[in-house]
Amino acid sequence: MMDSGGARIQEGVASLSGYASIFHNIISSSGIIPQLCVIMGPAAGGAVYSPALTDFVFMVNHTSYMFVTGPNVVKEVLNEDVTFETLGGAEIHARKSGVAHMIYDDEENTILALKKFLAYLTSNNVENPPAIPDDNSTPDINEKLRDIVPDDPNKAYDVKDVIQLIVDRNSFFETAELYAPNLVTGFARLKGKTIGIVANQPKVLAGVLDIDSSTKGARFIRFCDAFNIPILTLEDVPGFLPGKDQEHAGIIRHGAKLLFAYSEATVPRITVIIRKAYGGAFIVMNSKSLGGDFSFAWPTAEIAVMGPDGAVAILYRKELAESKNPYELKKELVKKYRDKIANPFIADELGYIDEVIDPAVTRQKIISAFSALSNKWVKVPSRKHGNMPL
Repeated sequence: MMDSGGARIQEGVASLSGYASIFHNIISSSGIIPQLCVIMGPAAGGAVYSPALTDFVFMVNHTSYMFVTGPNVVKEVLNEDVTFETLGGAEIHARKSGVAHMIYDDEENTILALKKFLAYLTSNNVENPPAIPDDNSTPDINEKLRDIVPDDPNKAYDVKDVIQLIVDRNSFFETAELYAPNLVTGFARLKGKTIGIVANQPKVLAGVLDIDSSTKGARFIRFCDAFNIPILTLEDVPGFLPGKDQEHAGIIRHGAKLLFAYSEATVPRITVIIRKAYGGAFIVMNSKSLGGDFSFAWPTAEIAVMGPDGAVAILYRKELAESKNPYELKKELVKKYRDKIANPFIADELGYIDEVIDPAVTRQKIISAFSALSNKWVKVPSRKHGNMPL
């Protein structure tokens, strides 16, 4: 719990050495014990690397702030006028930088949320996730799931509605809600047992993967893997966000982080493809070929190299150019592509998914699959560590 002005200037290098010892201990404990940081006031200068090194960071709105260089230094070096809040307030770190994962309006609610959050976590890396008695209040078969995905594949829906109907009632605890909201991450319970959830959010940017969401997902997956928390992936992803800005900022490298994290994870990993699963994004979101244990698809799923509109524009370029009514022809070809190529039953026949399921039985299928994986054990090659594309 931090409320600190940083290193004591009068102590000189001795104070810096003290901070280095703290950082070294945090790093030595990483992946062995869960580490949470709650910012209750200022965290300035080198001190901010303490929370940055921990697994999850809580902040209090309008009370706590973090920055490496304060407003006075910014004014002196860059001649910019900024306040503590606009430079490193809770809202800034929760929405823009992604340094803070959870923010609350006051210290009391922050502490209450922290206590609730701790109930999902193991004490160390050799324990199994905590479980609570199942009250059987959540039905294993829920017909409401059949009506969530719109008939129009271009219409959005809220993936959190799907999550709430699958997991134990009121058990979903979202992490980093304000940062990269096109990917939802969080903890929940299934029959009383802790699981981690990664889900594309069609309500935001159509659920595409971009730099921020890839990094957010990779970090969350690695935490779950370190502390033996099974991962459920809900997939509806049209691809990676296109554009010069993303490419120049390194979407290839950052997208590879998510790929690396999923592939490296040895905990039970289950995927449910709700709707779109196109191209490289299909692979990245815990595909079976990447080591996923079970992969289910709803009948609304579309699994293909690329979306129908783009695919038809390339495959039938000549026919469309020569057609007297290209709009109608394209519409017909898109339907044919959906039926013949993007159809989930084709992926099922080829073994790239395990089963096309009725959405209503999703919770039942997931419970059964996680139960089958309860004793999963993976022998990993002996090495110091892999080299994640950071």
